[in-house]
Amino acid sequence: MFFHAHPDDEALLTAGTMAMLAAQGHRVILVVATSGELGQADLGPGEALGAARMAELYRSAAALGCARVVNLGYGDSGLAPDGGVAEGRAGNAFIDADVEEAAGRLAEILTEEGADLLTTYDPAGGYGHPDHVQVNRVGARAAEIAGTPIVLEATVNRDPLLKGLRLISRFFPQLDVRSFERAYSPGSVITHRVGVRRFARQKRASMAAHASQATGADTRTLGVMLKVPLPLYRLIFGTEWYVRRDLPQGARLRHPFEAPPKG
Repeated sequence: MFFHAHPDDEALLTAGTMAMLAAQGHRVILVVATSGELGQADLGPGEALGAARMAELYRSAAALGCARVVNLGYGDSGLAPDGGVAEGRAGNAFIDADVEEAAGRLAEILTEEGADLLTTYDPAGGYGHPDHVQVNRVGARAAEIAGTPIVLEATVNRDPLLKGLRLISRFFPQLDVRSFERAYSPGSVITHRVGVRRFARQKRASMAAHASQATGADTRTLGVMLKVPLPLYRLIFGTEWYVRRDLPQGARLRHPFEAPPKG
């Protein structure tokens, strides 16, 4: 089960892993906390945008081979210019949800599906979005309640990310590389490096499904990624990274279900 905050987060962080596991015969479930109705898009924030983004999510899930999509139905908390929670958010914003209550709802799905694995985000929420931070809290507690044996925090290896973005910025100088300098996780803490180059087309199709998040007056990160030629795309986006907190220090694995080393 892959737990994300908004539609399109799965495309950016875990799409290759999801496509790989589905191709291997695993039942892959995609859960989002919100419909992303406060995201940036030409359509404008609100209910219509939320519906459009959920339709995009279903197209993305189909491209990845997901068996089920679930929206927990919380409101998008939004993101203020200073990185905090947006003003005017809905009364049921995910960031305001009681962690125990939200975790209980997620745990019900984990138990119903008999999930072997749950992905969340790192404690910082990747780039710090409040809803991403809440995914970490809610997901960790839900796994405890349901007894889910493997919890992986989806992240990005900040080291090659910065190298790749600096390369891309030569062609797209408007890309703000500095905003990623403290995002996600350094390579030293990552436990899983999952090679997904074989599934680059599915991952790219997942990204392309989220058209509302790839267009607009401003240059969007997703839109820039989709303009990268496929051979370079495979190189830059051909690995996905996770942190599993219960592994021995220094463990490095290449598959979500790989057994940790003994001792």
